[in-house]
Amino acid sequence: MEPALLNQVPSLDLADFTSGNTEQKKQFVADLGEAFTNIGFVAIKNHGLSDTLRNELYETVKQFFALPDEVKKKYEFAELFGQRGYIGKGKETAKGFKVADLKEFYHIGQPDPIGSMPSNIFPEELPEFEKYTLEVYHTFENAGKMLLRAIAIYLNLPEDYFEDKIKNGDSLLRALHYFPIPNPELVPEGAVRAAAHGDINLITLLMGASAEGLEVLRRDGEWIAITALPDQIVVNVGDMLDRLTNHKLKSTIHRVVNPPREKMGTSRYSIPFFMHPRADMDLTSLESCVSQEFPKLYTNMTAGEFLDERLRELGLKK
Repeated sequence: MEPALLNQVPSLDLADFTSGNTEQKKQFVADLGEAFTNIGFVAIKNHGLSDTLRNELYETVKQFFALPDEVKKKYEFAELFGQRGYIGKGKETAKGFKVADLKEFYHIGQPDPIGSMPSNIFPEELPEFEKYTLEVYHTFENAGKMLLRAIAIYLNLPEDYFEDKIKNGDSLLRALHYFPIPNPELVPEGAVRAAAHGDINLITLLMGASAEGLEVLRRDGEWIAITALPDQIVVNVGDMLDRLTNHKLKSTIHRVVNPPREKMGTSRYSIPFFMHPRADMDLTSLESCVSQEFPKLYTNMTAGEFLDERLRELGLKK
């Protein structure tokens, strides 16, 4: 692992785990565990996402968000609670905040839904939208599986511990548009592109955004800007993994700040992949992560119960 300066996220090579020798694999597990224990974020290369696919996806996403609002709203269904399709401006408010984030987004879920999972919705105006989003979904799902294998080893669990829990899991690919604000003085007081929050899921995989703005809250209370190199993705711990490990692996608070006033009239695009397990996964903290020194912090619940709770807190579910 490259030495981490205070304002840097540790950089790792997933190939060390997937095709390295025994020593490289062991080192990757140790370094990933250390990063997730200390800062909760890590930069990963050799994740499987090509520059070509990333650029094609971003281009298609930009075309969708450039459509008139009345067209985009054809793909917004309140009964899906923001879990599939389009979610319009002013709909999501971070936990603990009263002002909605300055964003709109589109959700693509499990291509092979099981149980009560809804099916995906794709905009008919852009036939390539389905092709590129599903290709990226599968790419990130595969990378996420490998990372969860490494996490399982770090936690002294069987390497395949997460396999049955994430098979046909309720993961989401989110195409985000932080829309331009031509008149910054009209922005509600306290409104930002994405207020400080922790992610709901197990881990989040994020490809490079179209502009700066992502910041992470360091453990000493300092906000630091996070930018990945072109060949990297940023991966962070979500609240579900934090609960499972009794806060051993840290779900780090992060936000997307508004740009300087002179750039408020420009768009920012970002595409995270939220890796979720199946709804029936038990998030009860692992016994190995609970001790007299580290007493149990969280109540027992399933992933589905926790997701439902958080959707209500976000204002997506009443």
